Amino acid sequence: MNGIGSICVYCGSSNAGPPAHREMAATLGRGMVTRDIDLVYGGGRVGVMGAIADAVMAAGGRVTGVIPDFLMKHEVGHTALSALEIVETMHERKARMAELSDAFIVLPGGLGTLEELFEIVTWRQLGLHDKPVVAINPDGYWDPLRALIERAVETKYARPENAGLLAFADSPEGALDWLAGQAGRETHLDSDRL
Repeated sequence: MNGIGSICVYCGSSNAGPPAHREMAATLGRGMVTRDIDLVYGGGRVGVMGAIADAVMAAGGRVTGVIPDFLMKHEVGHTALSALEIVETMHERKARMAELSDAFIVLPGGLGTLEELFEIVTWRQLGLHDKPVVAINPDGYWDPLRALIERAVETKYARPENAGLLAFADSPEGALDWLAGQAGRETHLDSDRL
């Protein structure tokens, strides 16, 4: 993929979510390997996190996990990766994941995933990076988030161009195709469904 050698994937660490989300993560992981893209993620071995890491490793790809020491047991750190970096804090984890990545994909997840999504989009808004960010939106999972962002624009808490800092795709293939189109060019995103 022109200019994109690694993608940070934010996603849930729980096995309680829909099995279809774990299957979608595995599909994304295999698609990344086909396009010779490394995975950077939060280092867990369960839930959507574990599904994508296992899929990339099984397909012969490279996976770098980044996890704080205190979460190794809580998130069941994945020790069968290409590389597992253990850091001190959540702040270090997020900064390191961003540093290692050329782009970001957001899969379904809970509060932690939302926090990572908003932070990386805010960093982009502030000009701390200009890496593309896309959320895969199975069955409208992220539709309430889209509506909230649109509401922030309508009420003037966000500028209209801020709505374009996060794109949405309906499938792993759609997200990877969109990212391929963003690689190597200065991006001004629109948030239309892909």
